[in-house]
Amino acid sequence: MIHSMTAFARKENRDEQAELVWEIRSVNHRYLEMFVRLPEELRAIEPLIREKINKRLGRGKIDCSLRFKPVQTTVAGVEVNERLATQVMEAADKVGHLLHEAVPPSIMDILRWPGVMTVAPQDLSPVQEQAAQLLDQAIDSLIETRQREGQALAGLIQQRCITMREQVGRVKQRIPSVLESIRERLRTRLSELSDELDPGRLEQEMVILTQRLDVDEELDRLYTHLDEVERVLQQEEPVGRRLDFLMQELNREVNTLSSKSNDAEITKLAVDMKVLIEQMREQVQNIE
Repeated sequence: MIHSMTAFARKENRDEQAELVWEIRSVNHRYLEMFVRLPEELRAIEPLIREKINKRLGRGKIDCSLRFKPVQTTVAGVEVNERLATQVMEAADKVGHLLHEAVPPSIMDILRWPGVMTVAPQDLSPVQEQAAQLLDQAIDSLIETRQREGQALAGLIQQRCITMREQVGRVKQRIPSVLESIRERLRTRLSELSDELDPGRLEQEMVILTQRLDVDEELDRLYTHLDEVERVLQQEEPVGRRLDFLMQELNREVNTLSSKSNDAEITKLAVDMKVLIEQMREQVQNIE
């Protein structure tokens, strides 16, 4: 199934511990390139985030961000460094004796001393696990969107393949009449130069001209490439690079057809085919 590289997904969850919001944006890129923005409290899960994205997505520029807001239902616990508090009181007592001022520090003075009172560290492992699970849901949503858009792109490309196949058929049908018209013009031109035509020389010139204008090989390759495009569109794995290569090959064959053309109608059809190829190429740039 064809996947687009352009999509957006958002998933959020709120419980008694935290409010989490994942947002993932995906645009076209030659390779898989990701930018992950996490709050400092959850920075430890970044390797896991990158691993999950690498496993699920093949190509695209991925912008992935997580918003985290703790839900404070209780007062955060505090811890007192008793050893440091004792050392502060002892130091204050010594300074008091040196200055002959026995004024002990207040309790708040001691608590304000750096390192005496700290907030108890919060166990964020449940929040980290929840963030990882929520990311899986966001990636699922992103992939679903990429699939829907990919199917739309595949339909557009298939329609242009059908149109282009019709144009190739029109060129193929027109070739015999073009060659016959060229033969007639050549006969007329030679008859003006000489009253007596050398049938052998005329036939030789006809063969050379026919070989130079022969586009059967190009037309056959165009059919083959169009068949391959339609076959690739049915595959499950990422096919964007393969399709991009096929667009180049189609364009190369049409350029050769155009250069060999000695007919205004065929030249017009070749130009129309180039337009279709360019339209397909633009769509292919968004395919994973």
